[in-house]
Amino acid sequence: MTPRALDRRAALRAELLGLVREHVPDEAIEAQIEALLAEVLADEPAIDPQPISTDHLPADQRIVVTGMGVVSPFGVGVEPFWSGLTAGRSAISRINFFDPSDYPCQIAGQVFDFQPQRFMEAKEARRMSRASQMAVAAARMAVEQAHLPIERMARDEIGVLIASGTTSMPDVEQAATTLIQRGGMKISPFFIPAALPNMPSSQVAIQLGLRGYTTAICTACAAGAQAIGEAAEVIRRGDAEVMLAGGTEAPITALSLGAFCVLRALSTRSNHEPTRASRPFDALRDGFVPGEGAAVLVLERLSGAQRRGAPVLAELIGYGVSADAYHVTAPDPDGEGAALAIRRALQQARLAPQQVDYINAHATSTPAGDIAETRAIKHVFGEYAYSVPISSIKSMIGHLTGAAGAVEAAATILALRHGQIPPTINLEHPDPECDLDYVPNVARAAALQVAISNSFGFGGVNAVLAFRRM
Repeated sequence: MTPRALDRRAALRAELLGLVREHVPDEAIEAQIEALLAEVLADEPAIDPQPISTDHLPADQRIVVTGMGVVSPFGVGVEPFWSGLTAGRSAISRINFFDPSDYPCQIAGQVFDFQPQRFMEAKEARRMSRASQMAVAAARMAVEQAHLPIERMARDEIGVLIASGTTSMPDVEQAATTLIQRGGMKISPFFIPAALPNMPSSQVAIQLGLRGYTTAICTACAAGAQAIGEAAEVIRRGDAEVMLAGGTEAPITALSLGAFCVLRALSTRSNHEPTRASRPFDALRDGFVPGEGAAVLVLERLSGAQRRGAPVLAELIGYGVSADAYHVTAPDPDGEGAALAIRRALQQARLAPQQVDYINAHATSTPAGDIAETRAIKHVFGEYAYSVPISSIKSMIGHLTGAAGAVEAAATILALRHGQIPPTINLEHPDPECDLDYVPNVARAAALQVAISNSFGFGGVNAVLAFRRM
């Protein structure tokens, strides 16, 4: 829907509210609604939804997900992640990795029970960043679920693409502290190998002995989704048979917290009630809550999965990327760039907007971002935007920055498999500019076939993934 049509719709909505306030009989209100909706929809192109199918593609071009591993503020593994989401429980708490008392934001989504030695040798764990540790853990869990027989496969045909939003902030902070207090020659020799953005990918490859196509993506909050989308393209063009793809981030440090605080990006209003701080689309939202974690998916050709009898969790049917070309941190307020990425994902999937059953929103709980995403959805989905369920799991786990897109892709796949939509919790004071169905506060059962997951990052990078239930 065009901006002009959106303005008209808002005016017409106000007129309807006026009718209600005047106690107009129900029949008259219904007649007015039909007339006004007909006027609004007159400018919208008619779209005849086609059956959802990827049969036009050969099986060796269809990319499916056969395994997932998740490390989240709910704990280690897919089960605690999904049970926490569907219970509508918040995993946000006061930061205990360091004393946050000097900062306006003092809360985060932290992973408390992560024990890296469960997934790697203790000596190896000490030499890598926390983000790399979580990536290795998620990768091992994903490989296990996929029943991927790495030891019997050609290891040069299995690649890795793990994203991060920045660098390893704990290692940068530690090196800077050492430099100031003890001098540069006391910096750990493992600092550079730990802090490089490609190291989560490289450590997964090293720990699992994978010699295939390996690279990294570092595009802020869109990185995790881009890693998954680009990994699918790597397979399609023949550079790998299987890809381990996802994102990881461990940003809970004084350096990172201070940097985001001075940007005025973080929530500061609910330090005394951490579980109520992240509130996407709510009128009282005041910024995002940082979080940490990782998610890795096993991607492979449908034909390969069928040959080895692998479990198929979902099919990745669409991927779209765009740039706002607007600002280094603020989104395009009209949502045009985000809308373009959504359209491109739907176009690759050969989907009409009305065929999408659920939208996993990027929604970070920032005042500008949630409105911009709402407008983007309206641009693409038109009147159907008011019918499609939308939710933000950041309301429960916070914003995992570079890992967010991958963790949310996992949530989207779980929603498709279980027929249940995670809620947007803390949605208590509706924002008039965010007036869609955000599945408030309680999970919802739904028959889901297709879902999309939005990820938008600093610098205006937008990435959208479309998945189909198998």
